[in-house]
Amino acid sequence: MPYTVYLKKGEEKRILGGHSWVYANEVQKIEGKDKNGALAEVRGSDGRYLGKGYINHLSKILVRIFIRGNEEDGEELYLSRLVRADEARKKLIGGDLYRLAFAEADDLPALIVDRYGEYFVLECLSLGVDRRKKMIADCLVKLFSPKGIYLRGDAAVRQKEGLPQTSETLYGEVPDKIYVTENGLKMAVDVKRGQKTGYFLDQKENRFAVRRYAKGADVLDCFCNSGGFSLNAATVAKSVTAVDISEFALENVRENAAINGFDNIQTECADVFEALRRYREEGKRFGLVILDPPAFCKSAAEVKDAARGYRDINLNAMKLVESGGYLVTCSCSHYMTLPLFEKTIADAARASGRRVRCLEIKVQAPDHPALLTAEETSYLKAFFLQVD
Repeated sequence: MPYTVYLKKGEEKRILGGHSWVYANEVQKIEGKDKNGALAEVRGSDGRYLGKGYINHLSKILVRIFIRGNEEDGEELYLSRLVRADEARKKLIGGDLYRLAFAEADDLPALIVDRYGEYFVLECLSLGVDRRKKMIADCLVKLFSPKGIYLRGDAAVRQKEGLPQTSETLYGEVPDKIYVTENGLKMAVDVKRGQKTGYFLDQKENRFAVRRYAKGADVLDCFCNSGGFSLNAATVAKSVTAVDISEFALENVRENAAINGFDNIQTECADVFEALRRYREEGKRFGLVILDPPAFCKSAAEVKDAARGYRDINLNAMKLVESGGYLVTCSCSHYMTLPLFEKTIADAARASGRRVRCLEIKVQAPDHPALLTAEETSYLKAFFLQVD
């Protein structure tokens, strides 16, 4: 007998508003018996039907609802939703480099599908979705006839779902590096060892936007990863210094620079916090500084410490910008909300003694759509600032 999950009185409001997650502490009772990871029906305290989703007794998120009507779980459902998601990307993004499925925002909770040309990389971040990874791969084969499909299973969140951190090839053959084109630049993406699925597709449009600020400038790209911002800046910049603590990432930067014939990019392996302070002591100045760090907070409890970290790097970065130059500063943690991030940057501006103007505020690319009723899907902020 399938599971039926009944919520406590009043807990259905968020679900009715469009949110997908049912937390274990919101549940009044569970009836029925089935395998963990199976499809479970969710009802309000009064028995009202709310939807269906995969259940996981090991997770604080007990059920992730993705069926609101009478649809049947299975290949047809996944095919239809993948087609709908892909059509939306083709209208807005075009090409063959984009996030095809962005979890809750595409009614496919816990499923990430990134397209790199003729290859697809998946992240299955819940037990229920992970158990259907072969079927999802079959759907992608039917729709796109790819050369290969790879599962990245090393995300930390999988541990909370009781899943192993293992990666594997689900279909065909997948090379260690896939060569793609973004913003007219050629990039080597290591889908097996690079961060997330190999590359951060959510910054595509923001990377292109830095070109207007990098013209003729000496640019400092901090937390550069594989060099997406560095390469876009290098198309118009006098020089680019790409800094990251990972030598593996910097090897990728140098490879990508060589592929595109850039000789104005140099790399430095260093802790960015230490490098910023050292540059200040050395009296260095840059026409453009880019800050694109990893998430400083992955839980609400870490927000205060994260705010101090963001204030620190932004304060030091502002002091490195030439008068009239620019600072592009980003945060990819949804716990660091846009208002809080703006306040943190403003605090840094006051402490720096510099006059700072906000020129643009950007978010994640449209192939990473955010649900207005699920704040977790809105996470990336990018402030484009001028510093006098």
